[in-house]
Amino acid sequence: MRKLLLCVMATVFLSAASFAAPKAEVFGGFQYTHFDGGPNAGGWNAALTGNFNSWLGIRADFSGAYPTGFDYYTYTFGPEISAHLPMVKPFAHVLLGGGRISSGFANLNGFNMMIGGGADVGHGTFAWRVAQFDWMSQRFNGVSDNKNIRITTGIVARF
Repeated sequence: MRKLLLCVMATVFLSAASFAAPKAEVFGGFQYTHFDGGPNAGGWNAALTGNFNSWLGIRADFSGAYPTGFDYYTYTFGPEISAHLPMVKPFAHVLLGGGRISSGFANLNGFNMMIGGGADVGHGTFAWRVAQFDWMSQRFNGVSDNKNIRITTGIVARF
């Protein structure tokens, strides 16, 4: 009986360890951004997530979108919660930071906030971020714009 109990405990422990979160994740991919009342833009998105445990991490997110006439860059940071399931990792985050609008003759810096989440599919070192949806709020020169959406997809490397 004692050996059976020991085998069951070892199996449970090893099973739990197999679903443990990686220490870090690096993401790179394509983003599509819809600006409120304005243009749609394609661009890039990159992120680095450091995981504290199996459900909580901290993310640094950087992106660039290129609508006609100006460039829009974001740099945001914040907590991320996730569930590391066998083949799918759903996640949600709140990211705060800055944004920069650059045109040929002027640059504006302001506040940027993103609330969203998504899902990664894959097991092992590489996964596919099927979709990440973010609601973006931005504030430049005292003017807030709260109806912006960013959709992202790409590859995740886990370490």
